[in-house]
Amino acid sequence: MLTLLLITSGCATATYEITGYTSSSIIADIPVPTNAKQLKVTTDSANPNIKISETYELKHIGGEQGLYTPADYFQKLHDEGWVELEENRMGHVHFLKKNDTVVAIEIHEDTFDIHEMKKDAPL
Repeated sequence: MLTLLLITSGCATATYEITGYTSSSIIADIPVPTNAKQLKVTTDSANPNIKISETYELKHIGGEQGLYTPADYFQKLHDEGWVELEENRMGHVHFLKKNDTVVAIEIHEDTFDIHEMKKDAPL
């Protein structure tokens, strides 16, 4: 019995923690967890539909293999006026809109990307 307990406790999925929010460095209206570490900002994306991007690290934010949407983070985005364009969602890439700005938030296991889409980008 003790062996079974040790095996199952070792398989428990680690969770992420958000300790508060600050503004994104590329879009002031996008909240970002204060404990997320900015890894890079990209202004020369290979994707012609992306204006600018940034990547953050936050351990376990997407769960195992980035399969899980961080519900509390997306609730905060909603509270700030961002509306998810659910019909445009592509797996772990979520499109959100506020006023005339559209962003794509791409969730991974330990990182997430925020992409500001160009105004004429097809979704």
